[in-house]
Amino acid sequence: MKKKLGFWEIWNMSFGFLGIQFGFALQGGFMSRIFQTLGVEEASIPLLWIAAPLTGLIVQPIIGYLSDNTWHPVLGRRKPYFLIGAVLSSVTLFFVPYSSTLWMAAGFLWILDASINISMEPFRALVADKLPDSQRSYGFVTQTLIIGIGTWIASNLPYFVSSLGVSDVALPGVIPDSVKLAFGIGAFVFLSSILFTIFTTKEYPPKDLKKFKEQQDRNFKSMLSEFTKHFIEMPLTMKKLGLIQFFSWFAFFTMWSMANPAITEHVFNAPIPIMSDFDLTNKVELSQYNSENLNFQKASNLTGSYMGTYGLSSMFFALILTLYTSKKIINRKQIHLWSLIAGGIGFISMYFISNHNMLLFSFSLIGISWGSILSMPYAMLSSSVKEESMGTSMGIFNMFIVIPQIIAAIGGINLLTNLIGDKAIFSMVVAGLSLIIAGLLNLLITDKKTISY
Repeated sequence: MKKKLGFWEIWNMSFGFLGIQFGFALQGGFMSRIFQTLGVEEASIPLLWIAAPLTGLIVQPIIGYLSDNTWHPVLGRRKPYFLIGAVLSSVTLFFVPYSSTLWMAAGFLWILDASINISMEPFRALVADKLPDSQRSYGFVTQTLIIGIGTWIASNLPYFVSSLGVSDVALPGVIPDSVKLAFGIGAFVFLSSILFTIFTTKEYPPKDLKKFKEQQDRNFKSMLSEFTKHFIEMPLTMKKLGLIQFFSWFAFFTMWSMANPAITEHVFNAPIPIMSDFDLTNKVELSQYNSENLNFQKASNLTGSYMGTYGLSSMFFALILTLYTSKKIINRKQIHLWSLIAGGIGFISMYFISNHNMLLFSFSLIGISWGSILSMPYAMLSSSVKEESMGTSMGIFNMFIVIPQIIAAIGGINLLTNLIGDKAIFSMVVAGLSLIIAGLLNLLITDKKTISY
């Protein structure tokens, strides 16, 4: 029987998520800005983001399976993947803002997302490996607390370094130095935080090490066979949670890909200037372009900073849940239902904003839903699947995260947004409606052990 762990032991094993979230927050908050700076049109932005969910669809189940079937005498089961992903992610993060063409930026996004997933996927399984059932909600919520801290700090990095005097001005089609420095800091934090978890956390060896080593020799065919078996035998509760995840992650993918163009245009009235609309050989037009581009870059800094509020809000939400779940049983279903509805209201409220300070209210509500998305579904899932194949189950479950993002990227966002209006801000309304639907779908969850433990 697994022993209960203290707060700092759970904190140490989850601390690597700080770096992972630095990577995701910089990617989510500023990749669209990089794409826009390199000249892409708004309608094409979601499609450029397709790299992220596609790599997740491929990488997450494979890494989950491999980590289930790995045992290294020094690093253990999950930590080898933490380390490989951290090195690849840190190198890629550093070079992303130095992209000189659109295809380079899209390629770096592909590599970055695959690398982050290599580190992230085993972290979810580590909680189930290390903690007894009674502490799993506590463990996932603690991860969410660290994710919130990482989101807020990373989202504010370009604004912070800009306020220190690092330039937001750059030549047409060049990423500003403020963004380059922010990504460099993110690369350092990513690697450092993962190494901290590796050095401070020990993993339990397999119960029957000899039998486990014999099973490590299984080939690719057996991996596909196990995926198929897990998919066919998927518990009903997992399917219901998957439906909730579908609408939840459609909403957040819409935010990551479209919030920057939507908010800079609708709230700050500072859309990206289109290079082809200017004669950049003419000094007057070049000066006008540079002025509009500077306004866009500064508005993007502020947009990223406001987006960081959802990380801060999720952090406080997770802190409250951490304190509560360490002592008492919670109703996971009700918490998730109302948290998602709150986030939906936050998204829809952006359409009615006349003062940009109101974005604090919108993203605070979104943060509540984000805090719940990162903890409650995994806590509910861990009570409904077999422990020995937790990594594989988590990997398959993450298909319900990446599939809606792929649908959103290949036209779902544009199609649904155009049904409402032709402005980018309507994509945030679509995100809000999707999140409210996700919240109401929690009413399908009926298994008592899943709802509360």
